[in-house]
Amino acid sequence: MPQGYEPQWRRLIDAALELDLGPDDLAAQGLDVLAVAREWKPATVALYTKVARYGGLALPIAPTPEPDPQELDLRPLTDVRSNDPEHLRSVAWCALALGWPAPVGVFRSLRREQVRTTARRLLISTDDGEWAVPGALTAWHAWESARGRFPALSASPWVLPALRRGPGLDSRIGGRLSTQALQATFTKHARNTVGHLRATVAPSRREVVEELAAAYRHLSYDSYRRLALAAGAPPVASRGVVRAARSVHRSTARAVRLAG
Repeated sequence: MPQGYEPQWRRLIDAALELDLGPDDLAAQGLDVLAVAREWKPATVALYTKVARYGGLALPIAPTPEPDPQELDLRPLTDVRSNDPEHLRSVAWCALALGWPAPVGVFRSLRREQVRTTARRLLISTDDGEWAVPGALTAWHAWESARGRFPALSASPWVLPALRRGPGLDSRIGGRLSTQALQATFTKHARNTVGHLRATVAPSRREVVEELAAAYRHLSYDSYRRLALAAGAPPVASRGVVRAARSVHRSTARAVRLAG
């Protein structure tokens, strides 16, 4: 069973068993049959292909689909709306990632000692270099203030610590979150943001908010990161940079065609 992807592995096996497909069948046919039966979206197929490969099935790599649309207003995900620690942790993450779009695994291992503040921006230092991140100070200070109210969070070395105990024996408040938990955290934050936008929108902007809500419903952290890269944020790691460059190239080519 692939470590860190146990739930996805179980769902993949359940889907295969429903169609009486074994490992050899999946290796020979791929996941197309399962995708049709379960109505999986391309991003889901890409995820389960990766999980299957981690589990030892020789499947061809499925490309992760491009975020759609290629340009999206991500700022609502960085707005501080309450003093709830879970909300503030997500907002701080999104604000940092908008200017420093690191892969989720990098954020999982990011320590507080690697983040310093100046009067105008945050400075992040890793083994790969140092980055100045503008526009994230408000979210960062709000999150740091909130975690200061809880000893376990205040003492935690992680930028994005666990807020409650999970099912694992070694899970604890302030501990290091799993990649899966962070991805679920982002999805929940995007959905909560949709709810807030719908509840507070002016009638004249309802159509715009509904379009944004439709895009947010399918937004993952990986697509958030690629959109930030495509909008011009400096690359943090090689993963996703090529895809972001393609997005920029398409946008530029489209603008040239329209101008011509």
